[in-house]
Amino acid sequence: MTTDRILIDRFLEMMAAEAGAARNTIAAYRTDLTLASDTLNGRLGEADAAAIGRVADEWRTHAKSTVARKSAALRRFFAFLLDDGLRADDPGEALPRPGAHRALPRTLSTGDIDAMFAAIADRIARVPPDRNDLRLSALFELLYGSGLRATELVSLPRGGIASDRPYLILKGKGGRERMVPLSDRARAAVVRWRAHVPADSVWLFPSGKGHLTRVRLYQIVRALAAEAGIPPDRISPHVLRHAFATHLLEGGADLRALQAMLGHADIATTEIYTHVDTSRLVRLVNERHPLIDEGRVRP
Repeated sequence: MTTDRILIDRFLEMMAAEAGAARNTIAAYRTDLTLASDTLNGRLGEADAAAIGRVADEWRTHAKSTVARKSAALRRFFAFLLDDGLRADDPGEALPRPGAHRALPRTLSTGDIDAMFAAIADRIARVPPDRNDLRLSALFELLYGSGLRATELVSLPRGGIASDRPYLILKGKGGRERMVPLSDRARAAVVRWRAHVPADSVWLFPSGKGHLTRVRLYQIVRALAAEAGIPPDRISPHVLRHAFATHLLEGGADLRALQAMLGHADIATTEIYTHVDTSRLVRLVNERHPLIDEGRVRP
């Protein structure tokens, strides 16, 4: 197996576990990445901007939507390599951006979130509580309550969260540090769980000789969704991060503050969360517009 094949397999595993990518998406990304690797004689993982340009030259006859998909596949692949420390730079900026429409992120309603928290509460109420339920509570509080990426969550050190400190300093993508707020609930859930983690453990969520994997986290989150009556194919750890961002904005959070909490280098990435439904816009106009007495906007 070539190095590129190993890297591609690891990337697609992350896509399935962390981003909840559909099988068709995984298959399309595998094809795009394999073809790009073949073009570069199996050296895609170490490609520089010039090499990426040669790959993009082969796309000149393709439709914009196809180029957009291929660019997205390679861009996410290189971002993954950078995030996992498998290379020190990201040549993705050399890829073409044909201006294809960017899909809105999948998210969840507050009712969905309430249903999952209720399922966790039912589990925790058992006497004595199961240690796996305590772990689930800590995982979910941090995923939805702080918007952590799956990789950031599973690799937290055992002592990384202090019970008396309402924030966490993380080093995320590109080595950028950011401050992540921690709710009282999240810190309390971590304290309950940590009592069951061996004192000599390096990780807050140990598993075997290492820490909990992204794949296992994905399975845990989907099992909870099914228990709460939510179709499992609607949810993943990354969808909970989207829900964190969307619900904060709906509650009036500042976009720049949200950018800092999520660790986005570009505010344009954060702006994708500003999507709102038409009925909410209409309600806003009817409640706040100075001319509301002269007529109502109809949905």
